[in-house]
Amino acid sequence: MLLAIDIGNTNVTFGAFDGDKIKTTWRVSTAIHRTSDEYAHLMLSLMERRGVTGSQIKDVVVCSVVPPMLIVFEQVCKSFLKKAPLIVEAGVKTGVRIDMDNPREVGPDRIVNAVAAHNLYGGPVIVIDMGTATTFDVVSKDGRYIGGAIAPGIAIATEALFTRTAVLPRIELAIPKKAIGRNSVAAMQSGILFGYIGLIEGLVQRIQAELDEKARVVATGGFATMAPQATSVIEIVNPDLTLIGLRLIYNMNRD
Repeated sequence: MLLAIDIGNTNVTFGAFDGDKIKTTWRVSTAIHRTSDEYAHLMLSLMERRGVTGSQIKDVVVCSVVPPMLIVFEQVCKSFLKKAPLIVEAGVKTGVRIDMDNPREVGPDRIVNAVAAHNLYGGPVIVIDMGTATTFDVVSKDGRYIGGAIAPGIAIATEALFTRTAVLPRIELAIPKKAIGRNSVAAMQSGILFGYIGLIEGLVQRIQAELDEKARVVATGGFATMAPQATSVIEIVNPDLTLIGLRLIYNMNRD
């Protein structure tokens, strides 16, 4: 089996692939103060509960947007899985040309998403990753990564509203029934959820207008499943997009 590890700012997501198929996925919180021993215990315990043992893992591929965590997981892979992971970084083959002013500025997770989206859905394609940040990544018809947009994530906005105001409560993120909230919670849910839907619709419209032909729109990330309930702009939701991209990149580099 191949173990794919996506280290994000909020969560670390794992996927075990049996051939081209995901056997299971699981997620733990990103905590930079956890040691490699702690993460190894957590990871191996969760794997075993899903019927996957460490001995079944034949190789590992990792992408990370949290540099200190990359060192921790390298130690986990080498010490506990006895594997040196393939790390998605400069010099790794991706099949996607980065057509940017400074290609090194582009986060590896964004490239991984672009690889998966273009392989699965063709191009042009817009990938919306709704995680700690809400990112928009655009891949041309011929597979070039041509840029995108970055906005604060919906959870960041929600937490900021709670922590930076005197009386507003911490709320559950749920799509409200109406835009006009009749109480503080409903008003906050409307502003945050419908506000983000408006952000997504507006940016997608602007991006589409700058492209030569209509792009497909794919969403991934922790909050991606909520968006289609409130907008028709998003055509496809694939919560495993990053893990699939990691598997594709691993296949390109394993020889």
